[in-house]
Amino acid sequence: MAAYADGARPPPSARSQLVIADEQLDTLDPEQLRQALRAARAEMALKDQLLAKREHEVAFKQAVIDKLTHENAVLKRLKFAAKSEAYTAEQKSLLEETLDMDLAAVAAEIDALQPLSQQAEDKKRPKRQPLPANLPRREIRHEPEDTTCGCGAPMKRIGEDVAEKLDYQPGVFTVERHVRGKWVCACCEKLVQAPVAPHVIDKGIPTAGLLAQVLVAKFLDHLPLYRQEFIFQRAGMAIVRSTLAQWVGECGVQLQPLVDALSAELLRHPVLHADETPVAMLKPGNKKTHKAYIWTYCTTRYNPTKAVVFNFAETRSGENVREFLGLQSHTPWKGKLVTDGFSGYKASFDLGVTEVGCAAHARRKFHELWANHGSQVGERALKIFQLLFKIEEEIAALTPEERRRIRQRKSRRVARLLHRWLLAQRQQIPNGSATAKAIDYTLKRWEALTRYLEDGALPISNNWVENQIRPIALGRSNWLFAGSLRAGKRAAAIMSLVHSARINGHDPFAYLKDILERLPTHPASQIDELLPHRWNPPAAAL
Repeated sequence: MAAYADGARPPPSARSQLVIADEQLDTLDPEQLRQALRAARAEMALKDQLLAKREHEVAFKQAVIDKLTHENAVLKRLKFAAKSEAYTAEQKSLLEETLDMDLAAVAAEIDALQPLSQQAEDKKRPKRQPLPANLPRREIRHEPEDTTCGCGAPMKRIGEDVAEKLDYQPGVFTVERHVRGKWVCACCEKLVQAPVAPHVIDKGIPTAGLLAQVLVAKFLDHLPLYRQEFIFQRAGMAIVRSTLAQWVGECGVQLQPLVDALSAELLRHPVLHADETPVAMLKPGNKKTHKAYIWTYCTTRYNPTKAVVFNFAETRSGENVREFLGLQSHTPWKGKLVTDGFSGYKASFDLGVTEVGCAAHARRKFHELWANHGSQVGERALKIFQLLFKIEEEIAALTPEERRRIRQRKSRRVARLLHRWLLAQRQQIPNGSATAKAIDYTLKRWEALTRYLEDGALPISNNWVENQIRPIALGRSNWLFAGSLRAGKRAAAIMSLVHSARINGHDPFAYLKDILERLPTHPASQIDELLPHRWNPPAAAL
């Protein structure tokens, strides 16, 4: 017999055969009846197998369709739609600046169209904060050309109105004249003179301030040296690019011991973040670039020691991580490492490092499902993740023990709910679909993702280190590429210092200027005193 759809009737020929078969049942003896039943069961089993096979084929095809639909939606969104989650701080800043410009222009046009009386009322606004008192003032006097009244009597000054406006002039070079007096005794002909003060660049013309300006402009403000050359030229001082490059190279050598000390300080802490981002590096000889990586390591947001170290490498191999953590040395680092789940870290976990997962990366998989084609599973998962992140915002300022206690009481219940819900959803979703991949990503890493519930010193995500990497994205568009492995390592080293100074609330220029002045005479055994998180601005700079 053939299988028919629900509610469908078999053709007349088949109906007659079935009727005849039913009529013949009354004439069959018990043995013949048993044989007929066995044959019918075998036929039904075969049909069940064929139906199951067809259902499997339909499910597989639907999974492929879902996968391709998801991929197509992602590509369309990348091409045409705004990616809110991919906005960097710099992109958001540019967007906000544009909006502020438009708002100011519209407000000015509205004011111009309003009656004069309405304009006067609109100008009665709160007074702005006075300009900083430490800024130099240059008075410009505006007095009437004639202070004699029309009646012939002289006028008397009774007061004045003052309006302060903020002015700016491009950088101005000055020259420090270091005059060392020579003193001699007339009777014994003894000569006394103060020794030459040591400098980072021996017998060089730049002060520590000028060197700090070049370094901060290149590695924090992302201004290549050729642009700085033009800026200095406009300020009246022509400094060729090769000279600037020489200064940067020599400063990199002088600052390397401080960067080594910062790396050693980082490895004294039991919880670290790690992430990597690609940069282009020029291959010597063929004038082509290949993909290199800047690896980033930093302390957590909960750690009072704020430090970040960038490490430039030619590959994305996990060997770079193991080398930085000293896992094959006599004193390997055995702490907890917060990562995004990249496979390159797995060997480090096998050598004793504890893996801590990133809930933001797991959440991002469901955000893609929801944003690209309105997945209900993605939307539900996002709401549960939102509860976990909201709890973290509320307890961020608490002590580690308080965070752990609240996580045990609140976050653990939400995490259990999420886990049970994901398991139930996974049973209903065919393999290979985008939804299945998002769920599998989270379930396979569940132990690492929920490890933060047991330790108040652990963060819920790897977002903190991603925030440290974001400035590199802007730098990539200006650097174009790292000229060599040495240049990449030097850039990573200096960026480690300026960004560590920044996250500690210091002015990176003031920090670099001070340590470049102190380094030539500072004892090597006390180098830790100059680390960004231990540095205090000199009294004159306060």
